[in-house]
Amino acid sequence: MAAPSMGGVSLPRGNGQTVRLPRGASLTDLAERIGAQPAALVTALFHLGEMVTATQSVNDETLQLLGAEIGWDIQVVSPEDEDRELLETFDLTFGDEGDQEDWAARPPVVTVMGHVDHGKTKLLDAIRNTNVVAREAGGITQHIGAYQIVTELEGEERPITFIDTPGHESFTAMRARGAKVTDIVVLVVAADDGVMPQTVEALNHAQAADVPIVVAVNKIDKEGANPAKIRQQLTEYGLVAEEYGGDTMFVDVSATTRQGIEDLLTAILLTADASLDLRANTEQDPQGVVIEGKLDKGRGPVATVLVQRGTLRQGDSIVAGDAYGRVRSLLDEHGNKLKEALPARPVQVVGLTSVPRAGDTFLVVEEDRVARQIADRRQARIRNAQNAQMRKRISLEDLDAALKENRQLNLIIKGDNSGTVEALEDALMKIEVSDDVSLRVIHRGVGSITKSDIDLALADDVIVLGFNVRAEGQATELANREGIDVRYYSVIYQAIEEIEAALKGMLRPEYEEVGLGTAEVREVFRVPRIGNVAGSIVRSGTITRNSKARLVRDGVVVADNLTIESLRRFKDDVTEVREGYECGIGLGSFNDIKVEDLVETFEMREKPRE
Repeated sequence: MAAPSMGGVSLPRGNGQTVRLPRGASLTDLAERIGAQPAALVTALFHLGEMVTATQSVNDETLQLLGAEIGWDIQVVSPEDEDRELLETFDLTFGDEGDQEDWAARPPVVTVMGHVDHGKTKLLDAIRNTNVVAREAGGITQHIGAYQIVTELEGEERPITFIDTPGHESFTAMRARGAKVTDIVVLVVAADDGVMPQTVEALNHAQAADVPIVVAVNKIDKEGANPAKIRQQLTEYGLVAEEYGGDTMFVDVSATTRQGIEDLLTAILLTADASLDLRANTEQDPQGVVIEGKLDKGRGPVATVLVQRGTLRQGDSIVAGDAYGRVRSLLDEHGNKLKEALPARPVQVVGLTSVPRAGDTFLVVEEDRVARQIADRRQARIRNAQNAQMRKRISLEDLDAALKENRQLNLIIKGDNSGTVEALEDALMKIEVSDDVSLRVIHRGVGSITKSDIDLALADDVIVLGFNVRAEGQATELANREGIDVRYYSVIYQAIEEIEAALKGMLRPEYEEVGLGTAEVREVFRVPRIGNVAGSIVRSGTITRNSKARLVRDGVVVADNLTIESLRRFKDDVTEVREGYECGIGLGSFNDIKVEDLVETFEMREKPRE
């Protein structure tokens, strides 16, 4: 049954039937599912105010808008569901399998969260006995990593895995992802500062992930520390300390003096034993999550992964996101080689073909061929989703202007690890300036800035951002020769501020009218070869030669967009005449001047962006 005509085009009516499409699908994909011509869908969408080609990736809202118009219920498959369906085609699943007998106790996975500058990294530094803060630019964690330590509880050695997440508010997505692989959250709050916006933000993520929380009240050695105040403040957010009759463990610590560190580790283990049944299947095919990825000069792509189930071994065929390969070696956080990695063990994997993204799932398959096929399909899916996200929606009202002038800032982002690159891109895409300009990331990657990156930047007006990486020799020469803007950053604040400033600079300037002066015409003189001159007295402000002017008669604007072409006091030419003085004003070829007219002068000034 044909749908009603839309602009002369008939489309098959869906009558509420459901169509499932992957994220970033094109109109051609939709046409194949509903038995329509792609060109007909292009026309239909054009009449709905969207200009899209048949093969272009379309965002979720546009697909659903079109579906509602032609009677189809279009469901955009989430990346998780799409990945699950992809694995099912290879008879693979992601999750625990096997007999309960194969399950063994595993260590808790702990994510440390909290407000910036409240001492998260210093606390991990004290726990690991390594100096991490000294290596962080500005003392702010710029990437994420995972570490395992061993402590003692009731005479038994117990390992604990810690995930270190970035401490800047723009990395919200990374914190949320960290909570998904986390068993327990340690919420760090400075005793001398109290609950801050990022504290609440971290708390919301932890509660959304439904994981137990242990509160570390840090900096108790500082003057002005008030641990009791922290306990009181957090009761407003549902965290009630055990000593107040609640079920949340609060531990007073000092990362500087190491006071309370052992108590914190004990609290983590006690919370895990009381609230969680931490077991995993050690015999099934290994699966887990990528914590971070980077490009090492000597070893190539290196991914830090957290094994969630199964036992990862050297020689396994692995696929992580859109990267695949065979595990050449397994390394712990100190660079020591491992033979195998059990559940909840963070380990570095060497042997992948490319750098996976932080948060990607990994799994081990039987053959390299299967790993490559899964990676290729994931890569195509990610590319389509990114293309759909990057497209700026255009309505019919501003279509003509958009075609005439494309005000878009193009970026290439390169960083030292995938977690940082992804989080930086996410933060930049959330910058809100105006509908007049848009931001587009045309390429992102891990490693130094190469000649191919500069070649890509040459194709359009592109700014290249290097985060903790530099340009190679040939790339530097080419960028300097061709005038490509390459910017280097080591602190996230600077990158966001500069890109926001660049976007504001691309906005069409906004002008406002500023009045300069008003003169009243007392007499009109006829001057040969010049025309009429208004003998006037300046009533307010200053009348300036060459300024813009309008003529007002009886409260009505008689002429606008005039210019004060001549200005005289008696026989002398002057540049300006102030309030209370008489002058002769010439308005060029405009001669319709009468006594008691008002000459208003003004200028258009550019309004500063807020």
